[in-house]
Amino acid sequence: MSLRHEGQAGPPEDRRTGGRALVLHPIVGRVGVDARDPEAKLEEAVGLAAAIELDVVHAEVVRVTRPSPATLLGSGSVQRVAEAIENELKPIELVVVDHPLSPVQQRNLERDWKTKVIDRTGLILEIFGARARTREGTLQVELAALSYQRSRLVRSWTHLERQRGGFGFLGGPGESQIEMDRRLIGDRIIKLKRELDQVRRTRDLHRAARKRVPYPVVALVGYTNAGKSTLFNRLSGATVRAEDLLFATLDPTMRGIALPSGRRVILSDTVGFISDLPTTLVAAFRATLEEVEQADVILHVRDLAHPDSEAQREDVLSVLSELGIDAESDPRLIEVGNKIDLMSDEDRRHARTRSARHAEPIPVSALTGEGIDRLLQRIEERIEAERRVIDFEIDLSDGGALAFLHREGDVLAREDDGEHGRARVTVGLEPTALERFERQYPYRPV
Repeated sequence: MSLRHEGQAGPPEDRRTGGRALVLHPIVGRVGVDARDPEAKLEEAVGLAAAIELDVVHAEVVRVTRPSPATLLGSGSVQRVAEAIENELKPIELVVVDHPLSPVQQRNLERDWKTKVIDRTGLILEIFGARARTREGTLQVELAALSYQRSRLVRSWTHLERQRGGFGFLGGPGESQIEMDRRLIGDRIIKLKRELDQVRRTRDLHRAARKRVPYPVVALVGYTNAGKSTLFNRLSGATVRAEDLLFATLDPTMRGIALPSGRRVILSDTVGFISDLPTTLVAAFRATLEEVEQADVILHVRDLAHPDSEAQREDVLSVLSELGIDAESDPRLIEVGNKIDLMSDEDRRHARTRSARHAEPIPVSALTGEGIDRLLQRIEERIEAERRVIDFEIDLSDGGALAFLHREGDVLAREDDGEHGRARVTVGLEPTALERFERQYPYRPV
C-alpha cells in the first residue's frame, strides 16, 4: 500500500508550528466484524496530530499480520516508510504510530527512519500538555507523562554506561545515569500524587459547599469533538473554547444555568473520552472525572453525524463503566444526539422518529439550537423524578424551617393550626435538600 497524501488534513498554515509529520495507523492481526473502520481511525489519528498543530503531509493505514517484537511493523513496511521519508523534499520531523509501541520498538523505528517517533499514548499526552491550563490539569498531565516516561528511559539515553559518584539525593557510588533518572522521576511522581490528593480534598470542599446551596449538577460527557463545549455554551451562554479539534477542552468548566421552570442547576463540561485511552491517563484524570461520578444528571453527548458514532458510544460507555457508572441501569444518564444539522433530511427524520419511540438519544444541534428546548425539559424531568413529596409538621414560631422549605422546595400545600401553633406543610424536596433540612432542623416526615 502506498502512502496517501494528506496535505490538507492539518490546521491552517498560520497555525502549523508543530512540524511536518507522517501518521500511520497499524491494523494488527485480523480485522473482526465489530472492529472500528480503519479509515475512520486513521482520520481520528490525523485529527489528534492536527490538535497539536502538526502539518500532516502523509497518512496511511498499515496492515500488520504478525507484529514484530523489534519494530511492530513488518520489515517491508519499515523500509517503504523509510524510503518515503528520505524522498520527501522537506524533512519529516515526526512519525506518529497510532498504536502502543514498546520502548525498544520506538527506539528501533527512530533509528531506521532517522526521525522522532511517538505512539498514540505519547501523542495524547502531548495534546493534554498543550491544553492544560489549571493547576489541577497541569499536575494530572505531568503525572501521566512521567509515568509514561519512566518506562521509556531505555531509549532516551545514549550514555548509560557512565557512572556517577554519590551526592546523597542523586544516588550512591556506582549508580548509573538511568537508575538516577528513574529514581528522580519516582520521587517527583510521589510528590505529584500528594499534590493531587490536596486538589481532590479542595474539590470535595467545593462539592460540599455546592450541596449546601444546593443546586443539582449536570455533567457533560462524550467522545472528544462530539460537541460538548458547543452544547455547554448553548445551554449556559458561556464562551468556553469550542473548536473543531480533538481535546479542545481539557480542564473542567462549570456554570450555573436556569431550566424552563426557573430551577437552577450547575452545568459541568469535562474532558472528552477517546478509544484506547491510556490507562495512565484514566488514573491521572480521576479527580477531574469525579465530577461525573457525583453528578445528579449525566448528559452523554454523541456526534450522530459521525460515521463511527456507535463505536464512539461504546468507547464512552466503557470509560464510564471504569468509573462505576453502568449506562444500562443508571437512571442519571441521558443520551444526547448532537450535530443533526450535519445530517441528511432523511437521517434527521429517522433520528427524530427513533427519539419519539425510545426517548433517547435526544436529537439536537448545539450549533443552531434545534432540539435544545426538549433537552432542557428532559433534564428537568430527570431532576424532578428524584424529588420526594413529604409532609412535615412545623412549629409556626420556627420561621427558619418554614423559610427553608419555601426557599429550597416546592410547597404544594400548607395548613396552619393556630390553636396548636403548628403548620402542616406538603413539600417537594430533592434528596440533597431533604438531607440538609433534617440536619439543620429537628423535624422528620409525618
